Amino acid sequence: MSTSSTTSPPAVLAWRDYDPAACALPGMFLGELALPGPLEGESERLWRLGARRVRLPATVDLASEGDDERAAAAVGALSLVRDLTARAVLVEWDLRLPPTPDGTWQVLSHLQPPRRIEGPAEAAEALRAWRQGHYLCKCLWRKGPGFVQIRDRRWGELRRFTADEPHYERAIERLAYGAPADSVPAAVLDDFRGEKLVLEAGPLAWWLPYRISRWLQEPMTI
Repeated sequence: MSTSSTTSPPAVLAWRDYDPAACALPGMFLGELALPGPLEGESERLWRLGARRVRLPATVDLASEGDDERAAAAVGALSLVRDLTARAVLVEWDLRLPPTPDGTWQVLSHLQPPRRIEGPAEAAEALRAWRQGHYLCKCLWRKGPGFVQIRDRRWGELRRFTADEPHYERAIERLAYGAPADSVPAAVLDDFRGEKLVLEAGPLAWWLPYRISRWLQEPMTI
């Protein structure tokens, strides 16, 4: 698994159910749960604790250009959102984007939709489209015997990216929780950029698709 300088949010609020009415019942609130790391194990730990609804305490800020610390914090938070989305956990989070429209919301649209988007003038429209178009397994990757494959429906049609070269898998593992863009082969990163499979925040590149371990529908449907 990859290692990086990104970290989880310091803590989250968590409940045993996703429904607000059920969450209001005695014993459903798990409280404020610290996330000591490592980052790649936090979603599994929250799941095992019984968390089915998780709230991030701070806005995920992708609008702070030149602030490497905030970029690392944003990548860490997005990693948690991605990994919890893969488990069908309801994630409550807020997103801040640059004021100039750049389509970032659609790049992230396979994740659980945020509660609000700050920044661009079309934020309300983008959030509405995100909520209406979101479903599980919208952009995922899987590991087969000797290959990796990405299936991506963020732009409506199915796009497949399949690679059997070992350095692609190594690059995915390296970028899974954020890593310096120059720490993976330039040709591989350019392929990922071309397919919009990485998000860049400050000096970091971050792997967008989530890992699938069990199909929620027949794989040919997805």
